[in-house]
Amino acid sequence: MTESVGLPLAFFAGVLSFLSPCVLPLIPSYVSFITGLSLEDAGARRWVALTHASMFVLGFTVIFVLLGASATALGTLLNYHRVWLERLGGALIVVFGFYLLGAFQWGVLARERRFHLQDKPVGYLGSALVGLAFGAGWSPCIGPILGAVLTYTSATATLGQGIGLLLAYSLGLGLPFLIAALAIERFLGWFQRYRRVMPVVTKTAGAILVLVGVLLATGYFTLLASWLQGLTPEFLRSRL
Repeated sequence: MTESVGLPLAFFAGVLSFLSPCVLPLIPSYVSFITGLSLEDAGARRWVALTHASMFVLGFTVIFVLLGASATALGTLLNYHRVWLERLGGALIVVFGFYLLGAFQWGVLARERRFHLQDKPVGYLGSALVGLAFGAGWSPCIGPILGAVLTYTSATATLGQGIGLLLAYSLGLGLPFLIAALAIERFLGWFQRYRRVMPVVTKTAGAILVLVGVLLATGYFTLLASWLQGLTPEFLRSRL
């Protein structure tokens, strides 16, 4: 039943990862790097840029889904201790939330983990490989949010649900990237206006993680899911 809440939350977490200070300012550089085009040429050759961006998104989606499957397998292995797993997982998500709120510094999350590829492999396959590298070494800003999704997955999801949660997360992260690649000029104009509120978005993400972590640790997340399930129209509920 919690998947009806978990999928939207995972998608929203992906969007927040895209809006994070470690990802959003680098989007123009990523678009130029994976396409091999200047931003002006990428704007003129939109479908080429979109195809490269799609392969990049596919690459990091593969990594994130594999991480989700691994987290679910661990949760299944510890299924006998599921209640304690949810409590500890909720506490860890709260820690991630306070980190984004700036309450403390954590060296493990502060160190850069992205793979720096000096020369991108040629072609669309090369864009997918860059996506794999991005997914395998996410930046410190993505780490707490993705870590929270993986923690929630290991504590509550079956294998199929875990894969679905990470697909939803990848869609939330990848869809804005595809839109940016397709309309890079408009993205640049929007970013100039958005950058002023970027710290507020990061703090908001931290507050949401704290709330979700508390609900999961105290067992109220399942009650919230049940309540939302009752509010869902029948024709939608049958498809969840």
